[in-house]
This record gives sequence, structure tokens and C-alpha cells, in this order.
Amino acid sequence: MPFIEAIILGLVQGLTEFLPISSSAHLRILGELLPSATDPGATFTAITQIGTEAAVLVYFRKKIARIISRWFQALTGKVPHSDPDARMGWIVIIGTIPIGVAGFLLQDTIRTFNRNLWLIAIVLIVFGIILGLADHFARRTREFDDVTYPSGLTMGIAQALALVPGVSRSGATTTAGRLLGYKRAAAAEYSFLLAVPAVFASGLYELVHALTEPDDGPYGLPETAVATVVAFVVGLAVIAYLMKFLQTRSFLPFVIYRVALGAVLLVLLSTGVLQAF
Repeated sequence: MPFIEAIILGLVQGLTEFLPISSSAHLRILGELLPSATDPGATFTAITQIGTEAAVLVYFRKKIARIISRWFQALTGKVPHSDPDARMGWIVIIGTIPIGVAGFLLQDTIRTFNRNLWLIAIVLIVFGIILGLADHFARRTREFDDVTYPSGLTMGIAQALALVPGVSRSGATTTAGRLLGYKRAAAAEYSFLLAVPAVFASGLYELVHALTEPDDGPYGLPETAVATVVAFVVGLAVIAYLMKFLQTRSFLPFVIYRVALGAVLLVLLSTGVLQAF
């Protein structure tokens, strides 16, 4: 049964990581509905996110390789620091700092209070509404290559909010991107690239934590590994779908889904069907 549950959770992780609906919230909620009826835990969530970020590496492999290559060449003076790809490398690094600092300082809170289902329900609704307003009223003129250092840092600060389950990493960063005037696909693309260093760092940290404290959480490393592989395969397909979707469609379906899910969760908590912890 643990392996079946892990596969289901990996599937959900892959489906929800890149959509602005919060993968961590879905794993937390689903954990209560599965036969084991328990929170998968921050460790399981962080490690399975390695799978979805590996999907980012594969999908954007040419762009990421070019950015890394140009960034190193700029360090040695082979290309100017103004080179767009070298500059993007620095923007991603700077944008990663907020979530790195917040994650380090708030790691105990992330493991406890942030797993509260009441908090997740409210956050799903509130940030869903914010995403909807930003997407509807924002300008739509700036492309991916127009991302500046201030914009990258602002979206990085927004990404740090994703430490709270229910916010959504992609949802927070794309909301900030839309408010700054970036087109939907441009905001989403930067969001995906920005998440790579943060998620891999978090996932590797939690992997070490799981190896040193194997009893933390309901799933062991074998189950977590299976879920991570499933998340990778599904996540790769979702990225391809979402990038095409955002070329012509808005975030409205995701906004409606977030608000509806949050409302249902509030009802289930109020009636005692689900417990907050």
C-alpha cells in the first residue's frame, strides 16, 4: 500500500507543481484522504520536487545550458557581462536569495505550523483571487528577455511565499511577474528557471535529513524515490502543456479551481471530516 500511495502522490506532484495551484497543498490534502490518512511530510514533498525540477532541466535544457555557459564565460571575460544569457544567470542567482534565507530561518515553522489545513484553505482562496486580479488587470508587454534585476528579485521574494503550502511557487512568481507587466508565458518561464536552484537545494537538504533521520514521515526512501520518478515523467508533460496553454489562455481556470478547492476544504474542516493537523 505505501508504494501505491507514493505513486499517487508522485502523480499529483507532477500534475500540480507547475500549475499555479500549489503542489504542496495538494500533497498535504491528499495525504489525509489516502488509506494511511497522514501528512506525507515536508521531507517527502521536498524530495519529490526534485523530480519535477529535473523535468525543467530536460524541457529547458538548451536554454539552461546556454545560460550556465555564458555565465561562466562572463566570469572569465570571454563574453561581456551585459550578455543576455550571462545576465539571466545573475538574475536567477539573485532571485534565489530570498527563498534561501527564508527557508533556512523558518525551517522549523515549515515543518509544523505551515502544514495546518486551515491555513492552506485560506491561502488557496486569497492567493487565487490575487492571481486572478493580477492576471486580468496587468499589462502584457514584457517578454522573458526583458527580465531585469529588480524584477527578478521581486519575483524571487514572491517565490519565498511558496514556503507556505497553498501559495504555489509558480503561482506566486507568475502573479508578481504579471503585476510587473510580463506576458504570461514569460512570467511562467522565469518562474520555472528560478525554482531550479531553490528546489534542488531544498530537496538535497531533505534527502540528507531523510538519510540521517529515516523515521521522519510515513514514507521511506524507496517509496519516495518511486514518487520522484513518477513526478518527473508527469511534470515533463505538464510543462509542455502549460507553455502552450499560456500562449492563448489566461489563468482564470486555475483561479476558479483554487477558490473552489479552498472553499471545499473549509467545509470539510468545519464539519470535522478532516483535521487541521
